[in-house]
Amino acid sequence: MFDERMRSLKDTAINPLARPFLRIPPWVFSVVGLLMGGLTAVFLTQQQYLLGLLFWGLNRLFDGLDGAVARLSGQASDFGGYLDIIFDFVVYAIIPIALVLGQGGGDGDTLILALIFLLSTYYVNSASWMYLAAILEKREQGNADRLTSITMPAGLVGGTETIVFYTAFILFPSYLVFLFGLMGLLIVVTIGQRMVWAARHLG
Repeated sequence: MFDERMRSLKDTAINPLARPFLRIPPWVFSVVGLLMGGLTAVFLTQQQYLLGLLFWGLNRLFDGLDGAVARLSGQASDFGGYLDIIFDFVVYAIIPIALVLGQGGGDGDTLILALIFLLSTYYVNSASWMYLAAILEKREQGNADRLTSITMPAGLVGGTETIVFYTAFILFPSYLVFLFGLMGLLIVVTIGQRMVWAARHLG
């Protein structure tokens, strides 16, 4: 929801950091970001939340650097965008799982069910925007000023909201059931938004 508004702020913060590294292939930053995300998960399974938060921040930093380096150096590519989204999905999946594993089940079935609900909404949400994005690209209706390598139809929950929620997951692990449930419900609303938009514009 706030991704468009955050774009200029993100570019202002990331571009100066990216300029010294323009000779490095962007995929290197993607891979390092994935490693940072993996370390985040490892620390969270050990309930080392401060370290988890640190490496989650590094994951987000490198996730921003790969795109910035690609754009500023003229190395942007479809493969780079593809790699970036795959790595993002890996990190988005393993962090909630790591948090639950770290609590050893925590609230028992309730926490596990909340995790299943959250990850299930990811599954449907992925289809809701990826297939729609493919249709828009096929119809040449993609947004030329898009934030990613393909058109990503806007919704209530986007990249900015995901960062906020994941940071909250790490900072407030005792509230995971509530936070998982809330994020999952907002994603369901997002799916509904895209379905309504598709019905109006693709019919």
